[in-house]
Amino acid sequence: MNVLVVDDSRATRAYVRGALKAFFHCDVTEAGSGFEALRALPRAPFELVVTDVNMPDINGIELVRFIRQSEKHADVPILIISTQSSERDQSRVMAMGANAFLSKPFEPEAFVEVVRQLVPSAQRTKS
Repeated sequence: MNVLVVDDSRATRAYVRGALKAFFHCDVTEAGSGFEALRALPRAPFELVVTDVNMPDINGIELVRFIRQSEKHADVPILIISTQSSERDQSRVMAMGANAFLSKPFEPEAFVEVVRQLVPSAQRTKS
């Protein structure tokens, strides 16, 4: 599985990467902004995009909109992770085309369960 993790927090990217690597056989590409994510998308086929909402330059909502409008990436599952977790915030990103939402902070087990739902074919490192 190839995953793109987009968050302006280096610590959050490391946390997500660690959870992915601990539970799945995967490659992780990191982007510190929506702009970096847009540059990374054409470089590899991604089976999952994990992104924050609040980021410099291109935010997570704009990134979701771009991915959903792209023929090449339109079907890639998108998991939003954000501290903005009101029902209104969640509804807004889901309406834009995200597949799932997790409020920060979250436990690795909750994250792994959502990833398994979004990418059923992901190979687990642990059972």
